[in-house]
Amino acid sequence: MRNDKQKVILDPSFRRMDEIFSPSDRERLHDLVDVVWGRDEPMPVAAARAALGSATAIVCTGWRYGEVIPAAPRLRAIIDVSGHFPAELDYRECFSRNIRVLSAAPGFARQVAEMALGLALSATREIVAGDAEMRAGRERWLHAGNETTSLLFDKPVGFIGYGSIARSLQPLLAPFGCPVSAYDPWLSDGYLRSNSVRPADLDELIRTSAVIFVLAAPSSENKALLGRELLAQVRPDAVVVLISRAHVVDFDALTEFVLEGRFKAAIDVFPDEPLAPDHPIRDARHAVLSAHRAGSVREGLWELGELVVDDLEAIIEGLPPQRLQNAVPELIDRLTVRPG
Repeated sequence: MRNDKQKVILDPSFRRMDEIFSPSDRERLHDLVDVVWGRDEPMPVAAARAALGSATAIVCTGWRYGEVIPAAPRLRAIIDVSGHFPAELDYRECFSRNIRVLSAAPGFARQVAEMALGLALSATREIVAGDAEMRAGRERWLHAGNETTSLLFDKPVGFIGYGSIARSLQPLLAPFGCPVSAYDPWLSDGYLRSNSVRPADLDELIRTSAVIFVLAAPSSENKALLGRELLAQVRPDAVVVLISRAHVVDFDALTEFVLEGRFKAAIDVFPDEPLAPDHPIRDARHAVLSAHRAGSVREGLWELGELVVDDLEAIIEGLPPQRLQNAVPELIDRLTVRPG
């Protein structure tokens, strides 16, 4: 081991090392830095605090190490691989010390976007319902089996939130020729237009979209953003694809409307997980349900490690990280950093 390598604490538990680092990226990481800990089980807090004294960066899931100062005089980056920003961290202290706080959330974008497209197609074409009917011997052939299905081609699509998932989903929809509108109060209309997305008010987006993708990160401002009144305006031929967090939706109202057949839904996230066995959404014929599986594909999780090593390379070279999501003072207090 070279003596001039900078130290990086690798304490990713609850995530496993082989879950987030491919063999090649793990090798890259060890070639780049002196890895401290690097095990699946949580690093003892006392040992972590002692190691912070000489560490350039720490890779973790949540912040459980106490105050950043005086424990970490050399620290330049805190990288969270949970998919969130740590709730317990003193961000003002980090900003004043020029410590980057980075989230691996963009590493989930492609796999979640792929699942979002799959769920939308499953709902519009009733693939899951058709499979169940055929296995039960109740299938309806040809035209009779398509009385309530619809095409995705050329249909108006609405994005609620235009972050990394939306930006990964947009090119997947391009072959379908769907005009895309987006509602994101944290982005300017000019920015959205520059990405070939039409800015829209939330009411208009709900009323006009044939497929509504709920992609917004949870924040202090969007709890039950899609409330009963807004959900009542969803087109009867529309599909609501809920794939970011249930925090954004009045889930009781969504369940009620889908059970009534007022519109279709495709759902990957729920207010409480695991979902209660007797939750009424399980009986909704017009819903496609998935057990929070959009962002846990092994190949996709390896992208987390790739982003981490790429940005550590930049940090070691004195360059700004480009691939992970950077906490910014204007928004960090508005983010709800705990899931649910």
